Amino acid sequence: MGKDVAAIPARFADGVDVGRLQWESPKLIFRGASRRVFEGQALKGLTTEAGDLVLADGSRFTLGVVQAPRWAHAILNPPGRLDKLGVKAGMKVAVLGLEDPAFAAELAGRATLSNDFSELDILVFSADSAADLARIPELIPMLAERGALWIVSLKGKLLRIKDVEVMAAAKAHGLVDNKVCAFSDTRTALRFTRRR
Repeated sequence: MGKDVAAIPARFADGVDVGRLQWESPKLIFRGASRRVFEGQALKGLTTEAGDLVLADGSRFTLGVVQAPRWAHAILNPPGRLDKLGVKAGMKVAVLGLEDPAFAAELAGRATLSNDFSELDILVFSADSAADLARIPELIPMLAERGALWIVSLKGKLLRIKDVEVMAAAKAHGLVDNKVCAFSDTRTALRFTRRR
């Protein structure tokens, strides 16, 4: 869901620079001679002008007349958590081991929450230990042929298992990882599907 482009000319109050521009909601990051991060208030009032993405403080990034409006739209309309997870209306979704009432309410508004755990389009599974990861083989048959398993784990100072451990456990059972997203302030999510 992010955006990334290299060798972008930029103008700031303290001078000009060329570098990589990245949008990873909620942050716009510029890496040139110095690293600059823009978020929150700095992105409010963002506009485009003659192919430039223009921030409220006057910072400008030259992206071109086609890309500048696309970046502006992405920044001003960031995807929600369900969009990042690929949850669409009518999908059959189940959640295992994750106590998150806000997430459950979000899901109920968009997808069919399932209690039968078969032919699932998406299974969200909380895993924070080797014992949790050992359950992966029993989860795979719950997925529809093209279903996705999202493994949600603690991150940062709360981290109990590393992403590489999650990936190794899933790959050992024929799954491939193909997406990662921030699930919440304290959790990250990795998406796995069957190898095709």
